[in-house]
Amino acid sequence: MNHDSYDNAYISGILNSVKTIAIVGASANDVRPSFFVTKYLIDKGFTVFPINPGQAGKDLLGRPVYARLADVPEPIDMVDIFRASSAVLPIVDEALALRPLPKVIWMQLTVRHDEAAAKAEAAGVKVVMNRCPKIEYGRLSGEIGWNGVNSGVISSKKPTMRQGFQSFGIRQK
Repeated sequence: MNHDSYDNAYISGILNSVKTIAIVGASANDVRPSFFVTKYLIDKGFTVFPINPGQAGKDLLGRPVYARLADVPEPIDMVDIFRASSAVLPIVDEALALRPLPKVIWMQLTVRHDEAAAKAEAAGVKVVMNRCPKIEYGRLSGEIGWNGVNSGVISSKKPTMRQGFQSFGIRQK
């Protein structure tokens, strides 16, 4: 697969199909991007498992923090990697040891590891690199347009306003 660009259908298909997300490198520091991505995904209705060995056993945003992927007590649909590219291969190896396998390995902005991506894809796992699920969700739902950002998505579909945090059709409950 070409990991330099992704079709909107590929990204939205992933965001519509996953329900559980393990965030490797989730931070308890509320000014770190991994913290607000964790919060955003929880607010959008995903079940999020923060993974951080230094915070294991504590709570982050009301969710228990785990030291490693294997400690998560239920199946993980997507592993979101908030670590340096040099740390990706062992994380992907750990994810590929899970049963059932996750559906997706997602590497955050600036994170890319082609060897790890090829390994995951050979095992039947979808891969996204150098993207943020928070940004992609906002872009594809039209939510990012509230800030005057051109999402590159044209739609005549009127957003449905709901109470609480908004969701405009990426996640169907």
